Amino acid sequence: MNTARSVFRRAAVAAAAVVTALVLAACGAGSSAAGAPTSTPTTSAPRSAPAGRHDRADVSFAQRMIPHHRQAIAMADLAGERASSSKVKAFARKVRKEQQPEIRTMTTWLKAWGEQVPRGMEGVGHNASAMPGMMSDHQMNRLKGASGSAFDTMFLTMMIKHHQGAIDMAKSEQRHGAYGPAKKLAATIVTTQTAEIAQMRTMLGTGSPTATTR
Repeated sequence: MNTARSVFRRAAVAAAAVVTALVLAACGAGSSAAGAPTSTPTTSAPRSAPAGRHDRADVSFAQRMIPHHRQAIAMADLAGERASSSKVKAFARKVRKEQQPEIRTMTTWLKAWGEQVPRGMEGVGHNASAMPGMMSDHQMNRLKGASGSAFDTMFLTMMIKHHQGAIDMAKSEQRHGAYGPAKKLAATIVTTQTAEIAQMRTMLGTGSPTATTR
């Protein structure tokens, strides 16, 4: 009788131990699941979206410089067809190579900021005459009608004025802009186009532009 009771008691203890172990395991699993860090979905910015604060000066800079660059490229295209000097043609190719990527960069900024991208050679909220250095339709038509050495002189004289206008706008961005990449681009424009003005003046054979652009 004692032996049977002893066996029964040992079986009961063993069963209780198994139940306890199962309960503890279940609790432990629940605690781990509850305590595990929950991953929160994050929405990353589009890869093309510019990071950093920008202000209205940055927007205005891009909206004005894009059509300004487009006119410089239009002038450079004419040089490829009408210039007589190989140096002028090479310079025109350089202008196109530099300014096309800058247009794409500024266009990306405006789209990411939800701002209007200018069409053609008109700035957003600005007519061509309001942008420093922009040629009028009359001046562009005169350039289109020229050829040979007369074109070379007219092109260089007009492009010097055009570059000076771009430098003025870039310096304004450096003073008033807030967006780092835009200020950096402005600094590049100042440095590059200042050097190119000196190069064009050398090609003209004068230390300062003397030909009229009227």
